[in-house]
Amino acid sequence: MTLTAIRRLLGALTVLCCCTTLTQAEDLWITFEGGEGPGKGKQIVLVSGDEEYRSEEALPQLAKILSKHHGFRTTVLFAIEPETGEINPNKGDNIPGLEALKTADLMIIATRFRHLPDDQMKYIADYVEAGKPVIGLRTATHAFNGGGTYARYSNGSNVAGWQGGFGKQVLGEQWVNHHGHHGKEGTRGIVVSGQESNPILRGIEKGSIFGPTDVYTVVLDDIAKNTTPLLLGEVTETLEFSSKGVTGKKNEPMMPVAWTKTYKSPSGKEARVFCTTMGAATDLPAEGVRRLIVNAVYWTLGLEDKIPEKSNVAIVGDFKPTNFGFNGYVKGKKPTDYAK
Repeated sequence: MTLTAIRRLLGALTVLCCCTTLTQAEDLWITFEGGEGPGKGKQIVLVSGDEEYRSEEALPQLAKILSKHHGFRTTVLFAIEPETGEINPNKGDNIPGLEALKTADLMIIATRFRHLPDDQMKYIADYVEAGKPVIGLRTATHAFNGGGTYARYSNGSNVAGWQGGFGKQVLGEQWVNHHGHHGKEGTRGIVVSGQESNPILRGIEKGSIFGPTDVYTVVLDDIAKNTTPLLLGEVTETLEFSSKGVTGKKNEPMMPVAWTKTYKSPSGKEARVFCTTMGAATDLPAEGVRRLIVNAVYWTLGLEDKIPEKSNVAIVGDFKPTNFGFNGYVKGKKPTDYAK
């Protein structure tokens, strides 16, 4: 073999190795390219990673809805076990692919007490502190719990200017407590008086926002400035959709379960924020919950004038969410399993 032939072979092998590495890396997350629709040209990164409420199932379904029905390009990230490439929500220090936030127009986050290394956490901090929009679902109020460079993001942080951490400062609330009886009492969304014409609530039928996950305690105090509650959470007697509200002090008054907020970045730029303490995988079968989140995507991106009278939130593919609970995730799944 001539020297020229050897060089060509080595070059081809280098290209092959690079392509193989790229493919393996991309297997750690999933992307839906989107198409025609109001969201065409916009990129959404959805960050999963909680031990209890199956964000690894909820966010791929939301991504499919946003991509197929509304045209957004969506990328879903997962907590990954490095040795196997499998999804492991209990792996609190590894979410590959966060560099996608560098070009994202919106971050949807549903993590719980993550303690990410600085090289991963940097992408989240850079995104947030650039003053870009955020949607927080369920446990995002207590999304992080790490030290180091980004300790200010930790739930309950005492860092000056970041009291309460990411949850309190960016979303409006940190982890406080369960208000409803966890695992026994559900949540029905009740529209706050005066918010009936809010574009985020457009097309949502009365009583259609329901989830078997319980109401969280939420106190929107002085730190949660520029905050507007949209929905209150009626604590229900059971986890069934048709359940009645409980009587007594739990619903007097009701806790906020969805609100909008603005967050001012260190550079002075204001970003739109939407947060709901609903959004677990088991909440998504309710059409009202799906429409609430989809409409919020439009609003956070400044596209509220494009929210349809009744946005298409039809389930894409087969969606049978696993019940919430610690260590209840489906073992052996890889990100590509949720791309189908």
